Amino acid sequence: MDRFRMIFQYFQSNSESVMNGICGLLALGSVKMYTSFDFSCPCLPQYNMAYGLGIMFVPPVILFLCGLILNRQSLVMLEEWRRPQGRRKKDLAVIRYMCSSIMQRAMVAPVVWIIVTLLDGKCLICAFSGSMDPEKFVGFANVSTVQVQQLLAKVPCKDDELMRNNTSRKAVSRYLRCWSQALGWSILLILIIAAFLARWLRPCFNQATLLQARHWSNYIDIEQKIFEETCCEHSRLFAHKCILHFFESMRQEIKLHSCSLPGKREGAEGEEDLLRGITDQDQVNKLLKRWYYEKPPLDVSQATQRHPLVRERSPLPWADSPSTHSKVPQHTNV
Repeated sequence: MDRFRMIFQYFQSNSESVMNGICGLLALGSVKMYTSFDFSCPCLPQYNMAYGLGIMFVPPVILFLCGLILNRQSLVMLEEWRRPQGRRKKDLAVIRYMCSSIMQRAMVAPVVWIIVTLLDGKCLICAFSGSMDPEKFVGFANVSTVQVQQLLAKVPCKDDELMRNNTSRKAVSRYLRCWSQALGWSILLILIIAAFLARWLRPCFNQATLLQARHWSNYIDIEQKIFEETCCEHSRLFAHKCILHFFESMRQEIKLHSCSLPGKREGAEGEEDLLRGITDQDQVNKLLKRWYYEKPPLDVSQATQRHPLVRERSPLPWADSPSTHSKVPQHTNV
């Protein structure tokens, strides 16, 4: 379980290469799922369209949701969009950039699934075989309307006894497969042209806005990640001190049971510094609430003025050491 959690946290990192790898894995997984899927059309007039369109569009919705779940930035973007403004103003350009990046990555696997199903043609044949005009095909000319609907619904079932050697079934199947493959190749061509234009026309527009949006979107994600790590470290130290306090309060009872307990804790003052003065539950709740409602402005100069980092440098320990002078070779005049 711990290994699975570590893998999941690794996949939720902000690295674009990792997210692109996840998109590629989802796309390959969608192709593998479709090729291993046992497609069997019900061959019934009232169920064919629902089954065919369901196989074509329900798995892409599932893959799209999986792409959103695995992308860490989706949650970060929602938090940034819904948070109160407080002392830090919201930048809609950054939110739009994050949303577009998330949607682009999440749409890769669903689009691959739809294109693969269209190029294969089985889903479209199952869904629209009952909607074909029987007058275009010779084999359905002298058949009643009810029988025509039943025969058209059985077009995807090539092993059926009524349609096994029917030439009209093959004609309907070829006709629908032709339209399905044409639609699939058309969608693929449109996507490639759109990607090409977006890639090569981007330098023609203002790059400063794009760079700013990309920078601050990465900053928001990194800030949230560092805040969570800091909270985890504070929680660990807080729990450590609470447990030690519990053992100290129970010292007498522990001694009665002949258990030894160390008298003083080592590093207690250091832990006090690491807790940063947040030493009870109300203070922690107040801090978290203030972080949500009043995030600090993006101006580190104020923090630098409050907490100056410039300190006097202490002399090096070996600067005035007599042993150092003894080791330095002395130059004498010969």
